[in-house]
Amino acid sequence: MKPVIAVVGRPNVGKSTLFNRMTKSRHAIVADFSGLTRDRHYGDGRSGERQFIVVDTGGFEPDSTTGIVKEMAKQTRQAVAEADAVIFVVDVRSGVSGQDHDIARYLRTVGKKVILAVNKAEGMQESPLLAEFFELGLGDPHPISAAHGQGIRSLTDAALAHFEFDDEEDEQPVDGGPIRLAVAGRPNVGKSTLINTWLGEERMVAFDQPGTTRDAITVPFERNGQKFELIDTAGLRRRGKVFEAIEKFSVVKTLQAIADANVVLLLLDATQGVTDQDAHIAGYILESGRAVAVAVNKWDAVDDYQKQTLQRSIEQRLAFLKFAPVLHISAIKRQGLGPVWKAIADAHASATRKMSTPVLTRLLQDAVEHQAPKRAGAFRPKLRYAHQGGMNPPLIVIHGNSLDHITDSYKRFLEGRFREHFKLTGTPMRIELRSSKNPFDDKS
Repeated sequence: MKPVIAVVGRPNVGKSTLFNRMTKSRHAIVADFSGLTRDRHYGDGRSGERQFIVVDTGGFEPDSTTGIVKEMAKQTRQAVAEADAVIFVVDVRSGVSGQDHDIARYLRTVGKKVILAVNKAEGMQESPLLAEFFELGLGDPHPISAAHGQGIRSLTDAALAHFEFDDEEDEQPVDGGPIRLAVAGRPNVGKSTLINTWLGEERMVAFDQPGTTRDAITVPFERNGQKFELIDTAGLRRRGKVFEAIEKFSVVKTLQAIADANVVLLLLDATQGVTDQDAHIAGYILESGRAVAVAVNKWDAVDDYQKQTLQRSIEQRLAFLKFAPVLHISAIKRQGLGPVWKAIADAHASATRKMSTPVLTRLLQDAVEHQAPKRAGAFRPKLRYAHQGGMNPPLIVIHGNSLDHITDSYKRFLEGRFREHFKLTGTPMRIELRSSKNPFDDKS
């Protein structure tokens, strides 16, 4: 499971700049869920082969008791609660403030690994100004410059030190091995009810009061000889581990479960339609390249007009998941659950399907004969052959000349031809274009 690093500090010390550096400017997932007055930003980071999740927070005032500042402090506390390590960012140019002392006092009480990052310290690695930050009592300060990218690698290494990383995390299960299935969705859409229905027992606590414990809830399950590991993403705690919830929904739980899964079942609520939160979760599933099926729960609780409206909403707001099957279920009444399992099995089989090079190359040549790519200036891109470059999601690598001029629409055309032949459903597909080097390019 990916470790989680929370970035905290008072306003205007460079937290978001550091966040962008650690995520290498990838688009962060914005957790603008209901009840969040100031958004927390979530993004994926990588240091070498090590992957992690970064959480950016607003300006932190631990002792605030009123207004929007109180809500921002609440969000920061939640980020700290769900983190494995905390990077506390301070500003070397303004020195240690009383607010820095308040934050440090709070961080010393939470029992988390805390790394002190002294920002805006470009060219000041040996500066005596760093000495005053020892008084915060959080160990050695790490001088960095988030704006210039200085010291970021060593800071990240310090935050990730002592974490164990599973080198086989991304490997697929062997034949007969368990399929990791994550059930993802907003609070109260019926995730735990669905898992309880599958298991035939009240294994999950089916009410909305998650705890702050980071124990992953993975339930072994077998159906028709196929073994599964059901991953609950609601942040619900096991019996006997009840903590007071700071917030109703732990975003990190869902992001980690999706990243760890082979297949994700995205659960929607028919009575509430497709919300921004649903779209954000769906976007992360697509970005992670996971096989996915969409199930609309509480289908029995809406009338025909609402059903038609919901169908249009799914087609519009989740258009980027058009490859995923959409099923209608009622978890509490056990309706429509059989087709869900077939969709999950089909999605996993599609995501791990082996595609031979001769077949891919023939499909590519047939597609070009049917519709050639547009000419770019005096040259027309020439697609020579294709081979499979990976699974889950399927990656097809196409080799040729002048492929830089292939349009996105033509890539979608090729994807449609590949999907149709191999009957791929429920999985994203990625196409990589590799142009051969022209040996005369370097000659004058």
